Amino acid sequence: MILGDEQRDILIIGGGTMGLAIAIELALRGVRPTVLSRQFREAALHAAAGMLAPQAEGLPAGAMWNLCTASCKLYPAWIDKLEQLTGMDAGYWACGILAPVTDPQRRDRHHPMEPDSCWLEARELAQKQPGFADTVLGAWWFPQDGQVNTRNLAKVLLSAARILGVEIIEGVQVQHWHQNRQGEITALQSDRGRWLAGAYVLATGAWSQALLPIPVTPRKGQMLALHPPAAPFLNHVIFADQLYLVPRRSGKIVVGATSEDVGFQDGNTVAGLQTLLNRATAVMPTLVDYEVIDTWWGYRPATPDELPILGQGPATNLYLATGHYRNGVLLAPITAKLLANLVLHQTSDRHLKAFSWQRFASNHDSGIAPSPPPAHGHS
Repeated sequence: MILGDEQRDILIIGGGTMGLAIAIELALRGVRPTVLSRQFREAALHAAAGMLAPQAEGLPAGAMWNLCTASCKLYPAWIDKLEQLTGMDAGYWACGILAPVTDPQRRDRHHPMEPDSCWLEARELAQKQPGFADTVLGAWWFPQDGQVNTRNLAKVLLSAARILGVEIIEGVQVQHWHQNRQGEITALQSDRGRWLAGAYVLATGAWSQALLPIPVTPRKGQMLALHPPAAPFLNHVIFADQLYLVPRRSGKIVVGATSEDVGFQDGNTVAGLQTLLNRATAVMPTLVDYEVIDTWWGYRPATPDELPILGQGPATNLYLATGHYRNGVLLAPITAKLLANLVLHQTSDRHLKAFSWQRFASNHDSGIAPSPPPAHGHS
């Protein structure tokens, strides 16, 4: 079907984690947005490990710490709401995270921590989680952190949106915006006609520069999955230096992830997978006997300061939810809540100020560049 001029109240461009989470939040508040998605399976959600790790990440005190911990605390209720709505299992697991340390100089943390987090000496660590290498001196234990199975979550989000009546249109390549002199977007031009709305939300992740000149670029991550030869023994997420091991309840262990500034370069590489395997077995030597059962890759939406871009955009009716880098899955509940408040009520929040697109704007920047987009589209 070829679409002509289509009128909607709210258009969300991007059908990944942020686009669907925002659409669901809006729908729960009585609004029916339309989501335009080029290809749902390309969303970073499908490739992510699903760690909910504001503490294990070692974030410094400040706006990002506040945003991530606030979102983490929303997670149980958010997941419960989605599961009750859909009758599906989202794969949420408050399993806690262990952050092993091999360098004595890195034992002392200078980051904020929840009260029940603590340091475990090697002997205590072995009792809690056996299998670490002799080089591991101990680990920080973060019981408030956890994980969600992102492949489950992707299905749950899509189902929840549809149950709530959100219109999701797949296979639409948005090409550029039309903007008037008053700084308002008047239409979106796509390969399937023009789309008009009162408000527009850009949630296209690593593909955001295709539509807007903001510094969001793809950061490729390669990953793999292991299967144990016997009964599973890993009960907690392991967050080591440049490595994480995320056990699923089935026994499978997700191993990730590389961080490569190579644009939209497809495919797994020998170097990337070998790097992950070497790091994994250096931390937990018993993994050498595990079977490699899957490999994949994805693209994180990175910004120069590795913080998301949230809030009002460079047009009066444009809102941004992109650049979440490694914390997209974690930040879904808080992003949905804040953006819904902003779109529906023009209610800004203290969390949003630090994440404005304007922190990257020069004095000469204004409006939206009307030039045609790059070759890559949006998810």
